[in-house]
Amino acid sequence: MRRRSLVRALAAAGLLPAAAAQSFPSKPLRIVVGTPPGGGLDTVARILAQELSRSSGLTVMVDNKPGGAGTISVREALRAPPDGHTVLLASVGMLTVNPYAMKDAGYHPPTDIAPVCLAVDFSNVLVVHPKVPAHTLADYLELGRRPDGIDYGTSGVGSAGHLAGELLRVRSGAKLNHVPFRGGGPAMNDLVAGHLASVMASGPTASSLVREGRIRALALTGPHRTPLDPDVPTIAQSGFPGYAATNWYALVVSSKVPEPIVSSLHALLTKALTADEVRAAYAQQGMVTLASSREEAANHIARETEVWKKLIVDSGIRME
Repeated sequence: MRRRSLVRALAAAGLLPAAAAQSFPSKPLRIVVGTPPGGGLDTVARILAQELSRSSGLTVMVDNKPGGAGTISVREALRAPPDGHTVLLASVGMLTVNPYAMKDAGYHPPTDIAPVCLAVDFSNVLVVHPKVPAHTLADYLELGRRPDGIDYGTSGVGSAGHLAGELLRVRSGAKLNHVPFRGGGPAMNDLVAGHLASVMASGPTASSLVREGRIRALALTGPHRTPLDPDVPTIAQSGFPGYAATNWYALVVSSKVPEPIVSSLHALLTKALTADEVRAAYAQQGMVTLASSREEAANHIARETEVWKKLIVDSGIRME
């Protein structure tokens, strides 16, 4: 009994990382998501969790912790025991915006977070309610040049949709009024109900509604059209050369998780991400599966941080 207590104490102190890695995973995995059910993050997490359960026999739980522009979910993941069994599916906003646009986000990615891998990359899409008299991006921006401008919703302040909208506002000079929600699902609900003119949405949140004709897609934020929406042009093709604002999600853990466990977790997650069923499911949502190396994830986060920090400073984006 005393020996088991000593082993647990040494493992908690990070003094038995090799042994810990050999027994990992030893309990159910938890994927923490910073939005309510129904948005892009939640969709990606649930597809991944299903594959992890199927291929490895693990019990995998998706734990939705919305609020605070994703900061609540980050703090939740960092508070968990640093044993690799709690993983955060983080958005670009959580990793590259919140820590620099907030007075106190409660975490500092370079020191508090260890990237495991990039998960997916995709364009956001500007969508409008069918009653909005806009069928092209030019029509939409014309509405945005009226005295009151036009409102667009996103999954929150500092989200990829907000960054894409802010970049479009700066480039176009139109009055685009940001309306933040506690996730893509709630924003889309208001759009479909006719309470909101437009949303800068993720593919998973918007794609089925576009196909059903309940909302209209005007333009993609990424550099290329997608096979899922071949008739929808990019913003760059619609009069703004060089415009690109892709959305991406990364799987990360606390930097306190021992190195060998992070490596084991990387192998487990990338195997699930590269499964044919998962790739196909993400492709149906307009997403490209990345399943990157740990080094590639760290370098990508660093590059994106520099890009969006500049926009934050130039645009004066501040978050409570």
